[in-house]
Amino acid sequence: VMPFELKLTLPNWDDVSKIMHSTFLTSDSKSTLTFVASMIIIAGISLIPNGWLSSLIKSFNDKKSPKQKAPQPQWWVIPILNATVSLVFTTSVLSHLNSPSTVHPFICSACIVYFLGFYGIGFIDSHELQSRPSIFGLSDLAKKEIASSDPKAPPSISRRKQQPQGTYEHDFVKVCGEGSSKGSPRIPSSPSGYKSLSDEELADLVLSQKIKDHTLEKILNPSRAVQVRRIVFSKTLSDQTAIESIPSEPSLDYAKVYGANCEICVGYVPLPLGMAGPLMLNGEKVYIPMATTEGCLVASTNRGCKAITQSGGCKAFIVNDGITRAPCLKCLSAEQAVALAKWSEGDGKQALKESFESTTSFGKLTGIKATVAGKNVYLRLKCFSGDAMGMNMISKGALALISTLLDKFPTVVLVALSGNMCTDKKPSAINWIEGRGKSVVIECTIKKEIVQNTLKTTVDKIVDVNLQKNLIGSAMSASVGGYNAHAANNVTAVFLATGQDPAQNVESSNCITLFEKNAEGDLWMSCTMPSIEVGTVGGGTGLAAQSACLKAIGVKGGGENPGDNAKKLAMVVAGAVMAGEISLIAALAANTLVSAHMAHNRKK
Repeated sequence: VMPFELKLTLPNWDDVSKIMHSTFLTSDSKSTLTFVASMIIIAGISLIPNGWLSSLIKSFNDKKSPKQKAPQPQWWVIPILNATVSLVFTTSVLSHLNSPSTVHPFICSACIVYFLGFYGIGFIDSHELQSRPSIFGLSDLAKKEIASSDPKAPPSISRRKQQPQGTYEHDFVKVCGEGSSKGSPRIPSSPSGYKSLSDEELADLVLSQKIKDHTLEKILNPSRAVQVRRIVFSKTLSDQTAIESIPSEPSLDYAKVYGANCEICVGYVPLPLGMAGPLMLNGEKVYIPMATTEGCLVASTNRGCKAITQSGGCKAFIVNDGITRAPCLKCLSAEQAVALAKWSEGDGKQALKESFESTTSFGKLTGIKATVAGKNVYLRLKCFSGDAMGMNMISKGALALISTLLDKFPTVVLVALSGNMCTDKKPSAINWIEGRGKSVVIECTIKKEIVQNTLKTTVDKIVDVNLQKNLIGSAMSASVGGYNAHAANNVTAVFLATGQDPAQNVESSNCITLFEKNAEGDLWMSCTMPSIEVGTVGGGTGLAAQSACLKAIGVKGGGENPGDNAKKLAMVVAGAVMAGEISLIAALAANTLVSAHMAHNRKK
């Protein structure tokens, strides 16, 4: 950029003398001389070439700070404006001397004010701009200087200390500080550096949140990622030995399978097992084991657990507890059927109860409800079964009860021990209304900030989607117990992991999910599940891996009080369902469901 120079052509000085002489004759000589002196000074400065004065300033600044290499912008408008104002000032002075006017003093005064405030800016060249970028708001220039790391850079430009960054954004997770404790694990400078660390060191990085556990497969190979994650959970779970019994390599004790779980056994089908959580449930943090082949299910449930826990957790309550069995009895007439029904619920109830409970140590008959259909009577028996799911227990007790009943009504015939009013492994309104197994209600309030930051949507959108989908949509489809988004997903995954009967997910998945916006603008939600059928003893709970998953939750075997562990497991199932519900409804509200599945549920 060439320096700007100003050249002015002044009138003949003889003419100027005549004008001045005439002015002296008509005005105060002192004020006139002052005015002319000011004109000469300003005009003289204007005649100085900008390049020459700029060189003087540049030479002075070079002594203060070294030259900068990067080219800088020239502010052309300032020297041009200076020259223009100088010309206006000079012309106004000469015009006033020649022909006095009230306008000229105002013009000259404005020019003088300009020169007093801004005159020097026009002569500041690129070096001056570069040496003080912050003065002129040239933040980009400062950033370039920081990036160049020029050892000769002027001290006026501050250099920020650059923090190390990993290749992946999950490599470095800052949580409340840098983890400066003496025993904190070292962080590799590149992804390949993780492979040189021991499994214990990698597990410590996960525990200190320097690595997120779901990214281990990206850093390591999948097999090693599983082993590192096992170490993490062995240190995280309340029972640190639980993870040891969960197989990660092909293995199965067929001796335990024979006579208990499977016939004509030829092997086993492995299912991936994930851990969602922690979920703050009734003031206690629990991890939820989930066996599934559906990608995104564990991740989505984990997001729901995070949102719930960040908001203070959820509370679950057992409303009712009792497994049911409904034998079908055929009488000689409708009259006899009515008589049998009344006797069973009335005078004969105590005798039937004693017969039933004689067959079990824990089972207690808590209810008999008779339904008449023509000659048929369906006795829906309800039994407290302790920590067992209770189907074998109630079936055995039902046979003894029927024996006592037939003594009273010898002409009655037992058609079937199960008359489908139980109702087991089939959709039914009676389970939805009366309940079966554990009836659970669970609730929580999620803060609006967490809805926005963790669930990536708004309270109003979630409430609206739930209304239109889960309530109106399910009603239009005449759904029974299906007023939810995908309760069966989480029920089945937890059932498979903990050794429950997976076919009982039919009735166990009965659920109505409700959302409301409270007075504070936060999101209240609940899941009501009237028929969760679970147990912590018997059936598949005795297999090593399933038993270990129960141990991880803290409900393996019988509880201190009969039924405590089974009740807690039912509440954990409800917690998993709630976490899955809030996450899926949020994804639907934000319209991110498909993109999430495409990103996480497809092999690359």
